Amino acid sequence: MAAPKQTEKGERRRALLVAAAAELLAESGFDAIRHRAVAERAGVPLAATTYYFSSLEDLVSAALDRLAHTELADAHDCLARRDDPAEIVLDLLLGPRSRTGGLDAVLGRFERLIGSGRRPFLAGLLRAQRVEFDALLDEALTRATGRRPGPGEVRRLTALVDGVVLTALIEADPDPRAVGREALREVLESLPRV
Repeated sequence: MAAPKQTEKGERRRALLVAAAAELLAESGFDAIRHRAVAERAGVPLAATTYYFSSLEDLVSAALDRLAHTELADAHDCLARRDDPAEIVLDLLLGPRSRTGGLDAVLGRFERLIGSGRRPFLAGLLRAQRVEFDALLDEALTRATGRRPGPGEVRRLTALVDGVVLTALIEADPDPRAVGREALREVLESLPRV
């Protein structure tokens, strides 16, 4: 089915649907994105979801793309304001909702990341997002340490923080962000500074 010709009203309606789906994804994961739930959240007729999106996969992809770009834009804003670079790194790795959402926010973020792997149609989108994510993480780490990370350091640091946070999630630690912060600070302190 060809995509409908976009009018200004159509573009607004499609944007409402994407925003609603992104909110549902952030709050409750992939299973929350259903045509009816998205239409209700967006305040549009149910038929709009199938008019503007060729499939549920298309809607899920648009939602994930929007959510990722929103989170990356937030991290860019934090860097521009000169916020604590270590906290920006944690926002990138654990999601900005982890600042106030505690265990549930981090658990939801990890469930979304793992759930992405069960949806092969998202692979290309996630690979493209990874380039921007790694560049922003590299910039935040450069500010935190005063030097540009070497080859593989961004991925190793990501793996370390992901690992300790995953252990905290398994143990139902009420503040997995604090666990991640401690591990991150230890690594940052061990890196040579300029």
